[in-house]
Amino acid sequence: MNERNVGLIAHGGAGKWRPGSDDDAVEGLRAAVEKGRAVLLAGGSALDAVCATVVTLEDNPIFNAGTGAVLNFDGFCELDASVMASDGARVGAVAALQRVKNPILVARKVMEETDHVMLAGEGAQRFARVMGFGDHDPVTPDRQADWKDKREHVGDILGAGALKMRKFLKDHPEYAGGTVGAAAVDAKGVLAAATSTGGVTLKLVGRVGDSPIPGAGNYANAHMAASATGTGEFVMRSLAARDIAERMERGATLEAAMGEVLDRLGREYDADVGLIAVDRNGHPVARHRTRDMPHAYFHGTEAITSKMRV
Repeated sequence: MNERNVGLIAHGGAGKWRPGSDDDAVEGLRAAVEKGRAVLLAGGSALDAVCATVVTLEDNPIFNAGTGAVLNFDGFCELDASVMASDGARVGAVAALQRVKNPILVARKVMEETDHVMLAGEGAQRFARVMGFGDHDPVTPDRQADWKDKREHVGDILGAGALKMRKFLKDHPEYAGGTVGAAAVDAKGVLAAATSTGGVTLKLVGRVGDSPIPGAGNYANAHMAASATGTGEFVMRSLAARDIAERMERGATLEAAMGEVLDRLGREYDADVGLIAVDRNGHPVARHRTRDMPHAYFHGTEAITSKMRV
């Protein structure tokens, strides 16, 4: 087994984390990456590694994915997730999925058990039950209290026009939901990415972000695997993850490609976003335009590094 080229990187959401939460976020990422690292160093696949990493983050209520996901306008969770592997461009995704513990595993089942790429809403939930995923309420008391507070001040948040919502989110980036994701390459050279999110607090019922969209918030091909976080509407419009891959196909390094894509997102949209990726040699890279983006990574047999910001 070629351990020198394996690598994995994960993020816990770009934005501005609440004061005092840094240590918990960084330690949560370290624990999640340790799960994925154990898979890769035991000879496991990149897909198994990113799923193990993201499941750990979904089960940690401080992150906005799975248990602890933010609530939509009507007060319940709608979860988006996707997985992608470079061998065969395999993809599976779920959108607006309710009442499951680990949406990333349901997305993987869509990839492995159906001819489809994405299932959404009620259909995704029915599929999850058929696949053996039991009923689970992901709403935590902290998220419930936060939703209640935001609903009571919804007039101040939304105002008379939608443009005020963007100004509010820019002035108070800690309000946005965030996302979790991971990217890895295994000893066989297969790359994979996994991304999961609850979206944005008070989002309209049925809103789908970038996380389950191949090429937008999640992508893997022969050159790289990537996961995005931040304002999903801008990531979708720019197909940010696929843009990184295309620049690498033209000869750019991963660092250069990510830097160029992030510059483009800033120039064209002034977007609050973050990106993580790993190349086929296992080299991990993280970049973000927000104050914070907790992330952790390792390469080869190196120890795990975890940080709140680049």
